[in-house]
Amino acid sequence: MAASQFIFEITDNFDEVVLKNSHRVPVLVDFWAEWCAPCRMLMPMLAQLAEVYGGKFLLAKVNSDEQPELSAQYGVRSLPTVKLFRGGQIVDEFVGALPESQIRAFLDRHIERESDTQMAQAVALFQRGERDAAIQRANAAYQGDPDNSRVVVQYLAMLIDGDHLDEASALMNSISAALQADPLVKNLQARLQLAHAAKGTPDATLLQAKIEINPDDLASRLQLASRLAIRGDYEPALDQLLEVMRRKREFNEGAAHRAILQIFELLGETGPVVAKYRRELARLLY
Repeated sequence: MAASQFIFEITDNFDEVVLKNSHRVPVLVDFWAEWCAPCRMLMPMLAQLAEVYGGKFLLAKVNSDEQPELSAQYGVRSLPTVKLFRGGQIVDEFVGALPESQIRAFLDRHIERESDTQMAQAVALFQRGERDAAIQRANAAYQGDPDNSRVVVQYLAMLIDGDHLDEASALMNSISAALQADPLVKNLQARLQLAHAAKGTPDATLLQAKIEINPDDLASRLQLASRLAIRGDYEPALDQLLEVMRRKREFNEGAAHRAILQIFELLGETGPVVAKYRRELARLLY
């Protein structure tokens, strides 16, 4: 095989070829051996893709028989094993000789596309306060590449933060079940539900005053909890929701219980706050 600027044989140059370069582009590391028939099937396919992608990723080949320390260091137990490095770390991997279509899908999850560049520009605009222009740029990135899950997630977040809740709901409902199961998207879904609950409600100070006058104003407690959660005051929000449940558990068809679970989702289902309020919730329910 002719020499390629995108393909490297690894000897004592792993740090230079893989770790250093992975801060610039993804580096695909193929652990193989001469005796391994699936390796001989996979390697030409990876080499061809390295050329087709034209430098969007680099291919590094590690002969596991000649580099057993590297194989052991990176936990290689069967061949071929392919690991993808970004920023000096393994970010994805597969084992065995996959079909070309699956390898392309694997690579495309990590290789920057034109839509990623557009979305980065949109995020910069949003952070500068140019929200309308940012959302227009983000929409263009999404419309041009709707299969780029990174763009979908960033666009969703921007719509929610920009209070474009109807558009965010429409986009959320249009994406695949597999993407909806992604933890980042589930977090955004919880944020979206809380944002809908808070939309059009009075200011938090006014709601607090209404509750002080009438502690049984459960609707105001729900609205205040939404306002607090949206701005990141999760513990006071959870306190309000638990108080609604103490006073009338099934108020508004159990809205307080649902909101508590949404906040747990937003917090990633773990951590001291979630643990504390799970215990409080369990005392109320059981």
